[in-house]
Amino acid sequence: MKNDKLRLGVNIDHVATIRNARGIGHPDPVRAAGLAVRAGADGITAHLREDRRHISDDDIATLSDVLTVPLNFEMAATEEMLDIALRHKPHACCLVPEKREELTTEGGLDAAGMHNRLKFFVSELNQAGIRVSLFIDADIEQLDAAVSLGAPVAEIHTGAYCDLTGEARKDELNRIRSAVKYGYKHGLEMHAGHGLSYETVGAIAAIPELKELNIGHFLVGEAIFHGLEASIHEMRRLMDRARAA
Repeated sequence: MKNDKLRLGVNIDHVATIRNARGIGHPDPVRAAGLAVRAGADGITAHLREDRRHISDDDIATLSDVLTVPLNFEMAATEEMLDIALRHKPHACCLVPEKREELTTEGGLDAAGMHNRLKFFVSELNQAGIRVSLFIDADIEQLDAAVSLGAPVAEIHTGAYCDLTGEARKDELNRIRSAVKYGYKHGLEMHAGHGLSYETVGAIAAIPELKELNIGHFLVGEAIFHGLEASIHEMRRLMDRARAA
């Protein structure tokens, strides 16, 4: 397999979280997106939640207008979010599970159990020329559902891998590797993300079938200490080193 460069999508949600804590305009997630692109991000990810706890409608509108790299719009499978996606036409839409009471996304979308409901959303986005991704766990049944639904991309949830330690983490890594290989073999473009840090990114980045990682919270946290551009540069370095090895 050709060892293509692994793309880095930078999620700017939690720049907006900090902004919204004061209810003012600073720090601006759109400005953070520009810095991320300057630092080498291949795309920008933003999740517009039902409760608008971080990214706002205005953020999505501005990002759609000014970005020079692809926008990956994370969204729940709702009529409201579909209307917003069809209005702004981002490069990609990643369908994710969403619960109002959760602090962050707790797991992958149940694409198999929600197959009939998701079929409409995947079809509408595909017809609009928006690349559809399903954020799912490393599970063969979910990957089969993604193929059946006609989604061209599957993003594997890496949160459990990042939270585990020792042998349990190794087992989860092997599960992710097997799922990525299976999805790739069945025609899906494979991405991964959630919870990745400097410590955990290497083993994931080394999986050759992966084309993109989406990372946000850790980079925004590191930016407090080292600056956003420096944090992205370091993540990019670790990804490239792992992929080269």
